[in-house]
Amino acid sequence: MAVYEFSGRNTQGQAINGRLEAASTDAVVGQLLNRGITPVKIVEVADALPLDVRINRWLGLDKVTAQDLIMFTRQMYTITKAGIPLIRGFRGLSQTLSHYRLKRALEDVADRLETGMDLSSALRYRGDIFDNLFISMIHVGENSGRLEEVFDQLSQYLERDQATRKRVTSALRYPSFVLVALALAVAVLNIWVIPEFARMFARFGAELPLLTRVLIGVSDFFVNYWGYLLVCMVLSYYGCKRYLQTTAGKLRWGRWKLKLPVVGSIIERGTMARYARSFSLMLKSGVPLTQSLELCSRAIDNPYLGGKIQHIRQGIERGESLLRTHTHSDMFTPLILQMIAVGEESGQVETLLSEVAEFYEREVEYELKSLGQKIEPLIIILMAGFVLVMALGIFLPMWEMYNVQKS
Repeated sequence: MAVYEFSGRNTQGQAINGRLEAASTDAVVGQLLNRGITPVKIVEVADALPLDVRINRWLGLDKVTAQDLIMFTRQMYTITKAGIPLIRGFRGLSQTLSHYRLKRALEDVADRLETGMDLSSALRYRGDIFDNLFISMIHVGENSGRLEEVFDQLSQYLERDQATRKRVTSALRYPSFVLVALALAVAVLNIWVIPEFARMFARFGAELPLLTRVLIGVSDFFVNYWGYLLVCMVLSYYGCKRYLQTTAGKLRWGRWKLKLPVVGSIIERGTMARYARSFSLMLKSGVPLTQSLELCSRAIDNPYLGGKIQHIRQGIERGESLLRTHTHSDMFTPLILQMIAVGEESGQVETLLSEVAEFYEREVEYELKSLGQKIEPLIIILMAGFVLVMALGIFLPMWEMYNVQKS
């Protein structure tokens, strides 16, 4: 987004000058009108941002992370609990932040609060940072007078969600590193090592085994067409990336990744834990049932499972029970369905959903601890197969030539 300087007049006719960050001039006009300011002049400022901010933005490092939001919700919990006015709280927080994007967002929210807008509506204008679940929770907290409790619940939810994501990432780091190292080894062998052996074998003029001829052929293809391969890889990467941004691509990838060997079940259980946790959080805060399901379908970041949650919501709107709709979704085990049934009968659905979330989180944690034991044999087999192919393809001809010379 660009930075714009503006001049205008408020409802009292006073001159107002300042700067705004927005995607376009029209966006600046919309922000000013929402604040009760009639714009007179708007000019884009060239190179207005600090150099480090421009570099981070160019590298894509200016995103607001989950850790930033956790710190924000903790601080807002303390501010609201202490009874500090929201405008003063947002102004104070913005002055202490070093994250430029979040700092400007808080300043924008404070400006909107000064015009009389409520907090949830002000946050909605910064949808690039605050998602629908976050905004809906704030809206409920404002209307119920429990804003500090909502900030506390949001911080706990974000912490648990971040911890689950970190465990999954940590568990997959080692196999990812091994696969990348193996790919680099294949490239080095095909481009530099095998051609040297091929030239040596050619000098002897001996007939080579089939496996050796295959390796030499693959190496020649790498050496002669590496530029085309690189272009194909780049085009394939961007093609897949563009496809996964489409609705059909998101749905298909959401379904495929649940069927991945070893990690598919972990991803599914982690998603179910997030669904149960967010559903419980919203019900505790007083969000209506159908609206909670709608927000949950967006919060789990899996359009395939999100579609199933949408079917649950539609079933609830038709008057079906939670148990019946969750059973038809084919997402939960019989044990989880029994817990939902008990919660629905006792009127403690949110409490039972919290236990469901804890159940799934414990399963994910256990699966992640044993993930290394499951992946290591596969990695060993893969490495052994790679070494065996290279040994048979390169050293067998050398042994045969040695035996011929010896005889």
